[in-house]
Amino acid sequence: MKKVLVCREKDERETRVALIPDDIKKLIPLGFEVKVVCGAGVKSGFSDEDYKAAGAVLVASEEEGYGDSDIIVRIMKPDSVKGIKKDSLHLSYMDPFNNKELLNEFASEGIQAVSLEMIPRTTLAQKMDVQSSQTSLAGYVAVLNAASRLPKVLPMMVTPAGTINPARVFVIGVGVAGLQAIATAKRLGARVDAFDTRPVVEEQVKSLGASFLKIDLGEMGQTAQGYAKELTPEQIAKQKEAQAKVCEKANIVITTAKVFGRKAPRLLEKNVLDRMMPGSIVVDLACGSGGNVEGSKPFEDVVTENGVTILNGELLERQVPYDASKMFSGNITAFLTHFYDKEDKELKINLEDEIMKGCLLTSGGQIIHERFKAN
Repeated sequence: MKKVLVCREKDERETRVALIPDDIKKLIPLGFEVKVVCGAGVKSGFSDEDYKAAGAVLVASEEEGYGDSDIIVRIMKPDSVKGIKKDSLHLSYMDPFNNKELLNEFASEGIQAVSLEMIPRTTLAQKMDVQSSQTSLAGYVAVLNAASRLPKVLPMMVTPAGTINPARVFVIGVGVAGLQAIATAKRLGARVDAFDTRPVVEEQVKSLGASFLKIDLGEMGQTAQGYAKELTPEQIAKQKEAQAKVCEKANIVITTAKVFGRKAPRLLEKNVLDRMMPGSIVVDLACGSGGNVEGSKPFEDVVTENGVTILNGELLERQVPYDASKMFSGNITAFLTHFYDKEDKELKINLEDEIMKGCLLTSGGQIIHERFKAN
Protein backbone atom coordinates (compact mmCIF):
# COMPACT_ATOMS: atom_id res chain seq x y z
CA MET A 1 0.00 0.00 0.00
CA LYS A 2 1.61 3.24 -1.11
CA LYS A 3 -0.67 4.92 -3.67
CA VAL A 4 -2.56 7.73 -1.91
CA LEU A 5 -5.58 9.68 -3.16
CA VAL A 6 -6.47 13.04 -1.59
CA CYS A 7 -10.17 13.74 -2.13
CA ARG A 8 -11.93 17.06 -2.65
CA GLU A 9 -14.65 17.52 -0.03
CA LYS A 10 -18.24 17.34 -1.33
CA ASP A 11 -19.85 19.45 1.41
CA GLU A 12 -19.79 23.08 0.23
CA ARG A 13 -19.34 24.22 3.85
CA GLU A 14 -16.15 22.22 4.24
CA THR A 15 -13.05 24.36 3.73
CA ARG A 16 -10.28 21.96 4.77
CA VAL A 17 -8.16 19.50 2.83
CA ALA A 18 -6.76 16.25 4.21
CA LEU A 19 -3.16 16.60 2.96
CA ILE A 20 -1.26 19.79 2.17
CA PRO A 21 1.62 20.14 -0.33
CA ASP A 22 4.36 20.42 2.32
CA ASP A 23 3.43 17.04 3.78
CA ILE A 24 3.20 15.45 0.35
CA LYS A 25 6.81 16.57 -0.14
CA LYS A 26 7.68 14.52 2.93
CA LEU A 27 5.75 11.43 1.83
CA ILE A 28 6.98 11.10 -1.76
CA PRO A 29 10.68 10.55 -0.88
CA LEU A 30 9.59 7.68 1.37
CA GLY A 31 8.02 5.91 -1.59
CA PHE A 32 4.41 7.10 -1.46
CA GLU A 33 2.72 8.04 -4.72
CA VAL A 34 0.12 10.78 -4.29
CA LYS A 35 -2.82 11.83 -6.42
CA VAL A 36 -4.94 14.88 -5.60
CA VAL A 37 -8.39 15.71 -6.95
CA CYS A 38 -8.31 19.08 -8.73
CA GLY A 39 -9.43 21.93 -6.49
CA ALA A 40 -9.09 19.91 -3.27
CA GLY A 41 -7.03 22.56 -1.49
CA VAL A 42 -8.37 25.79 -3.00
CA LYS A 43 -10.53 26.77 -0.01
CA SER A 44 -7.58 26.19 2.31
CA GLY A 45 -5.23 28.36 0.28
CA PHE A 46 -3.41 25.57 -1.61
CA SER A 47 -3.62 25.69 -5.40
CA ASP A 48 -3.41 22.81 -7.85
CA GLU A 49 -0.04 24.22 -8.93
CA ASP A 50 1.18 23.93 -5.32
CA TYR A 51 0.30 20.23 -5.36
CA LYS A 52 1.97 19.65 -8.73
CA ALA A 53 5.11 21.39 -7.48
CA ALA A 54 5.07 19.08 -4.44
CA GLY A 55 5.15 16.05 -6.73
CA ALA A 56 1.48 15.04 -6.69
CA VAL A 57 -0.47 14.00 -9.77
CA LEU A 58 -3.77 15.81 -10.36
CA VAL A 59 -6.94 13.90 -11.26
CA ALA A 60 -10.25 15.38 -12.36
CA SER A 61 -12.42 13.52 -9.83
CA GLU A 62 -12.18 11.09 -6.96
CA GLU A 63 -13.89 8.45 -9.09
CA GLU A 64 -11.01 8.75 -11.56
CA GLY A 65 -8.51 8.34 -8.75
CA TYR A 66 -10.18 5.43 -6.96
CA GLY A 67 -9.16 2.77 -9.50
CA ASP A 68 -5.54 2.23 -8.51
CA SER A 69 -5.41 3.97 -5.13
CA ASP A 70 -4.47 1.91 -2.08
CA ILE A 71 -5.12 4.66 0.49
CA ILE A 72 -7.92 7.24 0.33
CA VAL A 73 -7.81 10.26 2.65
CA ARG A 74 -10.49 12.88 3.15
CA ILE A 75 -11.92 15.01 5.95
CA MET A 76 -15.57 13.96 6.19
CA LYS A 77 -17.13 10.56 5.58
CA PRO A 78 -18.09 9.76 1.97
CA ASP A 79 -21.67 9.62 0.75
CA SER A 80 -20.91 6.26 -0.85
CA VAL A 81 -18.00 3.82 -1.20
CA LYS A 82 -18.84 3.07 -4.84
CA GLY A 83 -15.68 2.85 -6.92
CA ILE A 84 -13.25 2.34 -4.02
CA LYS A 85 -11.33 -0.85 -4.68
CA LYS A 86 -11.39 -3.84 -2.38
CA ASP A 87 -8.74 -4.04 0.38
CA SER A 88 -7.88 -0.35 0.12
CA LEU A 89 -7.53 1.74 3.29
CA HIS A 90 -9.93 4.65 3.79
CA LEU A 91 -9.20 7.38 6.37
CA SER A 92 -11.71 10.05 7.39
CA TYR A 93 -14.03 11.17 10.12
CA MET A 94 -16.70 8.46 10.22
CA ASP A 95 -19.12 9.30 13.06
CA PRO A 96 -19.52 5.51 13.34
CA PHE A 97 -22.16 5.47 16.07
CA ASN A 98 -24.54 7.38 13.82
CA ASN A 99 -23.58 5.88 10.45
CA LYS A 100 -23.93 2.16 10.82
CA GLU A 101 -25.26 1.69 7.28
CA LEU A 102 -22.10 3.24 5.84
CA LEU A 103 -19.99 1.08 8.14
CA ASN A 104 -21.78 -2.01 6.84
CA GLU A 105 -21.20 -0.79 3.28
CA PHE A 106 -17.46 -0.49 3.89
CA ALA A 107 -17.43 -4.03 5.31
CA SER A 108 -19.51 -5.57 2.51
CA GLU A 109 -17.26 -4.01 -0.16
CA GLY A 110 -14.12 -5.29 1.56
CA ILE A 111 -12.73 -1.81 2.25
CA GLN A 112 -10.66 -1.19 5.36
CA ALA A 113 -12.14 1.85 7.09
CA VAL A 114 -10.31 3.92 9.69
CA SER A 115 -12.38 6.25 11.87
CA LEU A 116 -10.12 9.17 12.76
CA GLU A 117 -12.28 9.94 15.81
CA MET A 118 -11.40 6.51 17.21
CA ILE A 119 -7.62 7.01 17.25
CA PRO A 120 -6.66 6.27 20.87
CA ARG A 121 -5.84 9.23 23.08
CA THR A 122 -2.42 7.94 24.06
CA THR A 123 1.01 9.58 24.14
CA LEU A 124 2.18 7.59 21.11
CA ALA A 125 -0.93 8.45 19.08
CA GLN A 126 -1.00 12.11 20.12
CA LYS A 127 0.61 13.28 16.87
CA MET A 128 -2.19 11.52 14.93
CA ASP A 129 -5.07 12.85 17.06
CA VAL A 130 -7.24 14.91 14.70
CA GLN A 131 -9.83 15.41 17.42
CA SER A 132 -7.38 17.35 19.56
CA SER A 133 -5.82 19.35 16.74
CA GLN A 134 -9.15 20.46 15.32
CA THR A 135 -11.01 21.16 18.57
CA SER A 136 -8.11 23.27 19.78
CA LEU A 137 -8.70 25.58 16.83
CA ALA A 138 -12.45 25.51 17.50
CA GLY A 139 -11.84 26.78 21.05
CA TYR A 140 -9.76 29.64 19.68
CA VAL A 141 -12.34 30.63 17.05
CA ALA A 142 -15.18 30.42 19.60
CA VAL A 143 -13.61 33.24 21.63
CA LEU A 144 -12.95 35.42 18.58
CA ASN A 145 -16.50 34.95 17.29
CA ALA A 146 -17.96 35.81 20.69
CA ALA A 147 -15.70 38.85 21.09
CA SER A 148 -16.72 40.18 17.66
CA ARG A 149 -20.40 40.05 18.62
CA LEU A 150 -20.09 41.27 22.21
CA PRO A 151 -21.18 44.90 22.72
CA LYS A 152 -18.15 45.63 24.92
CA VAL A 153 -14.38 45.16 24.78
CA LEU A 154 -12.64 42.24 26.45
CA PRO A 155 -9.68 43.86 28.26
CA MET A 156 -9.69 46.38 31.04
CA MET A 157 -8.94 49.87 29.72
CA VAL A 158 -7.98 52.91 31.72
CA THR A 159 -8.82 56.01 29.69
CA PRO A 160 -9.29 59.76 30.36
CA ALA A 161 -13.00 59.10 30.02
CA GLY A 162 -12.98 56.46 32.72
CA THR A 163 -12.07 52.84 33.39
CA ILE A 164 -13.60 49.98 31.41
CA ASN A 165 -13.86 46.76 33.37
CA PRO A 166 -12.74 43.55 31.66
CA ALA A 167 -15.35 41.26 30.13
CA ARG A 168 -16.12 38.10 32.06
CA VAL A 169 -15.79 34.81 30.22
CA PHE A 170 -17.02 31.47 31.59
CA VAL A 171 -15.75 28.27 29.95
CA ILE A 172 -17.62 25.06 30.79
CA GLY A 173 -15.63 21.94 29.94
CA VAL A 174 -11.85 22.05 30.13
CA GLY A 175 -10.73 19.64 27.46
CA VAL A 176 -8.57 20.65 24.50
CA ALA A 177 -11.12 23.16 23.19
CA GLY A 178 -11.81 24.59 26.63
CA LEU A 179 -8.15 25.10 27.44
CA GLN A 180 -7.58 26.91 24.16
CA ALA A 181 -10.66 29.06 24.77
CA ILE A 182 -9.33 29.99 28.22
CA ALA A 183 -5.88 30.83 26.87
CA THR A 184 -7.31 32.94 24.04
CA ALA A 185 -9.71 34.86 26.28
CA LYS A 186 -6.91 35.57 28.74
CA ARG A 187 -4.61 36.81 25.96
CA LEU A 188 -7.38 39.21 24.92
CA GLY A 189 -7.57 40.55 28.46
CA ALA A 190 -10.80 39.02 29.74
CA ARG A 191 -11.44 37.77 33.25
CA VAL A 192 -11.95 34.03 32.89
CA ASP A 193 -13.70 31.44 35.03
CA ALA A 194 -13.83 27.76 34.11
CA PHE A 195 -15.47 24.56 35.30
CA ASP A 196 -15.03 20.88 34.60
CA THR A 197 -16.31 17.82 36.42
CA ARG A 198 -12.74 16.49 36.54
CA PRO A 199 -10.93 18.10 39.50
CA VAL A 200 -7.62 17.08 37.93
CA VAL A 201 -7.85 19.97 35.42
CA GLU A 202 -7.95 22.69 38.11
CA GLU A 203 -4.18 23.09 38.00
CA GLN A 204 -4.22 23.50 34.22
CA VAL A 205 -6.92 26.18 34.46
CA LYS A 206 -4.98 28.12 37.07
CA SER A 207 -1.75 27.84 35.08
CA LEU A 208 -3.47 29.80 32.31
CA GLY A 209 -4.42 32.56 34.72
CA ALA A 210 -8.10 31.66 35.03
CA SER A 211 -10.18 30.88 38.11
CA PHE A 212 -11.55 27.36 38.61
CA LEU A 213 -15.14 27.08 39.82
CA LYS A 214 -15.27 24.49 42.59
CA ILE A 215 -18.52 22.58 42.97
CA ASP A 216 -18.69 19.74 45.46
CA LEU A 217 -20.33 17.02 43.38
CA GLY A 218 -19.01 14.10 45.37
CA GLU A 219 -17.21 11.33 43.46
CA MET A 220 -16.10 12.47 40.00
CA GLY A 221 -13.33 11.61 37.58
CA GLN A 222 -12.53 10.75 34.01
CA THR A 223 -12.63 7.74 31.70
CA ALA A 224 -9.55 5.90 30.45
CA GLN A 225 -9.85 7.99 27.24
CA GLY A 226 -9.66 11.23 29.22
CA TYR A 227 -13.34 12.21 28.99
CA ALA A 228 -15.41 13.27 32.00
CA LYS A 229 -17.46 10.49 33.60
CA GLU A 230 -21.22 10.72 33.35
CA LEU A 231 -22.87 12.41 36.35
CA THR A 232 -25.90 11.33 38.36
CA PRO A 233 -29.14 13.40 38.10
CA GLU A 234 -28.43 14.85 41.55
CA GLN A 235 -24.91 15.88 40.58
CA ILE A 236 -26.19 17.43 37.36
CA ALA A 237 -28.80 19.53 39.20
CA LYS A 238 -26.19 20.82 41.65
CA GLN A 239 -23.75 21.59 38.85
CA LYS A 240 -26.36 23.48 36.81
CA GLU A 241 -27.33 25.78 39.67
CA ALA A 242 -23.73 26.64 40.52
CA GLN A 243 -23.02 27.32 36.84
CA ALA A 244 -26.14 29.48 36.53
CA LYS A 245 -24.84 31.86 39.19
CA VAL A 246 -21.64 32.39 37.21
CA CYS A 247 -23.53 32.72 33.93
CA GLU A 248 -25.59 35.56 35.38
CA LYS A 249 -22.44 37.69 35.65
CA ALA A 250 -20.72 36.45 32.48
CA ASN A 251 -20.55 38.38 29.23
CA ILE A 252 -19.46 35.30 27.28
CA VAL A 253 -20.18 31.64 28.05
CA ILE A 254 -18.51 28.88 26.02
CA THR A 255 -19.63 25.27 26.44
CA THR A 256 -17.40 22.46 25.16
CA ALA A 257 -18.86 19.28 26.69
CA LYS A 258 -19.00 16.54 24.05
CA VAL A 259 -19.20 12.82 24.70
CA PHE A 260 -18.14 10.83 21.64
CA GLY A 261 -20.83 8.42 20.51
CA ARG A 262 -23.51 9.89 22.78
CA LYS A 263 -25.76 12.92 22.85
CA ALA A 264 -24.10 15.95 24.38
CA PRO A 265 -25.13 16.72 27.97
CA ARG A 266 -27.50 19.65 28.45
CA LEU A 267 -25.69 22.22 30.59
CA LEU A 268 -27.61 25.47 30.09
CA GLU A 269 -31.39 25.50 29.91
CA LYS A 270 -33.77 28.32 29.10
CA ASN A 271 -34.18 29.32 32.74
CA VAL A 272 -30.41 29.98 32.91
CA LEU A 273 -30.38 31.93 29.66
CA ASP A 274 -33.25 34.03 31.03
CA ARG A 275 -31.04 35.01 33.97
CA MET A 276 -28.18 36.22 31.77
CA MET A 277 -27.56 39.84 30.81
CA PRO A 278 -28.95 41.18 27.53
CA GLY A 279 -26.16 41.36 24.97
CA SER A 280 -24.24 38.45 26.43
CA ILE A 281 -22.96 35.73 24.13
CA VAL A 282 -23.10 31.94 24.39
CA VAL A 283 -21.11 29.63 22.09
CA ASP A 284 -22.17 25.97 22.09
CA LEU A 285 -19.37 23.81 20.67
CA ALA A 286 -21.57 20.72 21.07
CA CYS A 287 -24.55 22.03 19.10
CA GLY A 288 -24.02 19.42 16.38
CA SER A 289 -24.39 16.50 18.78
CA GLY A 290 -27.52 17.51 20.66
CA GLY A 291 -26.26 20.72 22.21
CA ASN A 292 -25.09 21.79 25.67
CA VAL A 293 -27.38 24.81 25.42
CA GLU A 294 -31.15 24.72 25.06
CA GLY A 295 -32.16 26.32 21.76
CA SER A 296 -28.75 26.16 20.06
CA LYS A 297 -28.70 25.14 16.40
CA PRO A 298 -25.89 23.82 14.17
CA PHE A 299 -24.74 26.39 11.59
CA GLU A 300 -27.26 28.96 12.84
CA ASP A 301 -27.22 31.76 15.41
CA VAL A 302 -30.15 32.25 17.79
CA VAL A 303 -31.20 35.31 19.80
CA THR A 304 -33.33 34.71 22.90
CA GLU A 305 -36.24 36.88 23.99
CA ASN A 306 -34.08 38.62 26.58
CA GLY A 307 -31.30 39.43 24.10
CA VAL A 308 -28.79 36.64 24.67
CA THR A 309 -27.12 35.50 21.43
CA ILE A 310 -26.36 31.78 21.07
CA LEU A 311 -23.69 31.45 18.40
CA ASN A 312 -23.24 28.40 16.21
CA GLY A 313 -20.32 26.38 17.51
CA GLU A 314 -20.33 23.56 14.97
CA LEU A 315 -17.01 22.83 13.23
CA LEU A 316 -15.56 26.26 13.93
CA GLU A 317 -12.18 25.01 12.75
CA ARG A 318 -13.50 25.47 9.22
CA GLN A 319 -13.17 29.22 9.74
CA VAL A 320 -9.37 28.90 9.86
CA PRO A 321 -8.90 26.37 7.03
CA TYR A 322 -5.25 27.07 6.30
CA ASP A 323 -4.07 26.11 9.77
CA ALA A 324 -6.82 23.52 10.28
CA SER A 325 -5.68 21.76 7.10
CA LYS A 326 -2.04 22.04 8.12
CA MET A 327 -2.75 20.38 11.48
CA PHE A 328 -5.07 17.73 10.02
CA SER A 329 -2.51 16.95 7.33
CA GLY A 330 0.19 16.60 9.97
CA ASN A 331 -1.99 14.09 11.81
CA ILE A 332 -2.58 12.07 8.62
CA THR A 333 1.11 12.16 7.71
CA ALA A 334 2.03 10.90 11.17
CA PHE A 335 -0.44 8.03 10.77
CA LEU A 336 0.85 7.03 7.33
CA THR A 337 4.52 7.17 8.32
CA HIS A 338 3.89 5.24 11.56
CA PHE A 339 2.61 2.23 9.62
CA TYR A 340 4.98 2.56 6.66
CA ASP A 341 7.71 -0.03 6.18
CA LYS A 342 10.62 1.89 4.65
CA GLU A 343 12.44 -1.25 3.55
CA ASP A 344 9.52 -2.73 1.64
CA LYS A 345 8.15 0.73 0.75
CA GLU A 346 4.65 -0.33 1.74
CA LEU A 347 2.15 0.76 4.35
CA LYS A 348 1.36 -2.34 6.37
CA ILE A 349 -1.76 -2.76 8.45
CA ASN A 350 -0.73 -4.32 11.73
CA LEU A 351 -3.88 -5.47 13.51
CA GLU A 352 -1.88 -6.04 16.69
CA ASP A 353 -0.82 -2.41 16.89
CA GLU A 354 -2.80 -0.64 19.63
CA ILE A 355 -3.39 2.43 17.48
CA MET A 356 -4.67 0.43 14.52
CA LYS A 357 -6.80 -1.78 16.79
CA GLY A 358 -8.39 1.35 18.20
CA CYS A 359 -9.41 3.01 14.93
CA LEU A 360 -9.73 0.34 12.21
CA LEU A 361 -13.42 -0.54 12.01
CA THR A 362 -13.64 -2.88 9.01
CA SER A 363 -11.26 -5.41 7.47
CA GLY A 364 -11.51 -8.70 5.60
CA GLY A 365 -15.09 -8.02 4.56
CA GLN A 366 -16.44 -7.60 8.09
CA ILE A 367 -16.71 -5.20 10.99
CA ILE A 368 -13.81 -6.02 13.30
CA HIS A 369 -13.94 -3.28 15.93
CA GLU A 370 -15.27 -4.63 19.22
CA ARG A 371 -17.59 -1.65 19.83
CA PHE A 372 -19.44 -2.20 16.54
CA LYS A 373 -19.36 -5.96 15.91
CA ALA A 374 -22.78 -6.59 17.45
CA ASN A 375 -24.30 -3.80 15.37
